[in-house]
Amino acid sequence: MASIKNIDEYGKDEHFTPKEVFTALNCIFDMDVCGNSKAFVPARYIIELPQDGLTTQWNGLVWMNPPYSSPSEWIAKFIEHNNGIALVPVSRGKWWDKVWESDCVIIPSPYNFKFVRPDGITRDVRFRTMLFALGQGKDILAKSRLGKVR
Repeated sequence: MASIKNIDEYGKDEHFTPKEVFTALNCIFDMDVCGNSKAFVPARYIIELPQDGLTTQWNGLVWMNPPYSSPSEWIAKFIEHNNGIALVPVSRGKWWDKVWESDCVIIPSPYNFKFVRPDGITRDVRFRTMLFALGQGKDILAKSRLGKVR
């Protein structure tokens, strides 16, 4: 996940999705829109800093693990693009209503879900996350066996 802000040694938003998620999804994304070359995302194209995924045109099936410090604009663009899978925090933010009102499918992550930091150490985050999908991503997520789809 790319982050504009760097708060700690790696940037507080630098939490990579574990490889197991991508193994379960069993697909290749056209783009990782919040990418980092150290991450494990099977994508044909990675948008990473200094590029800005918010101003770059998205194409095809996208993977999005946005900066959790400011996900609103990313969520809006993801919903508008309408084709991909996103890993986002469960939130009381106003953007959550946009997710819920969209035509998405959702799978909550397990309570013990752990991210991978840039140094390779796995860490959990203080809040629960979920995968949500639109377009082609809906079928991919439903077939993944990562959890019950809503």
